[in-house]
Amino acid sequence: MESLEILTKVRVYSLIECSKEKKDLIEKAKKSTNSAYAPYSGFHVGAAVLLEDGTIVTGNNQENAAYPSGICAERTALFYANAHYPSLAVKAIAIAAQTKGSFTKDICAPCGSCRQVLVEVENRYDTPIQIIMYGENHIYEVDSIRDLLPFCFGKDSLNG
Repeated sequence: MESLEILTKVRVYSLIECSKEKKDLIEKAKKSTNSAYAPYSGFHVGAAVLLEDGTIVTGNNQENAAYPSGICAERTALFYANAHYPSLAVKAIAIAAQTKGSFTKDICAPCGSCRQVLVEVENRYDTPIQIIMYGENHIYEVDSIRDLLPFCFGKDSLNG
């Protein structure tokens, strides 16, 4: 039997250590939490997507009493970007969350469905997407969704 070890490089830093571009993206994700529709969970998530031309698109979670008919902030922003800017690759995505009027102390990471959509977007444009996960105590950043989903299912999986 053989054993594999999977290592993920995660950069950890604070908001004051961010570049202006990353800080702007995070602030737009944070602002987007204010428009989330989360009457059931009270967990308001915002996402901001940076496109290769500098355009920023935001989205937030939209809940529905008929679970799982709602949609996460990440997918809202990514699907909007792909629908309205189909020729532009996604360069980065920032994610933030608040509950009870305060931003979460720890980071908000994409759920499994959002991770799978991020894989598809990376494959679509053949370029990695930087994932920036905001928390009041720290920010985590990875270079690609593959860092969070190493054994991902993608178009190559369909070829057998």
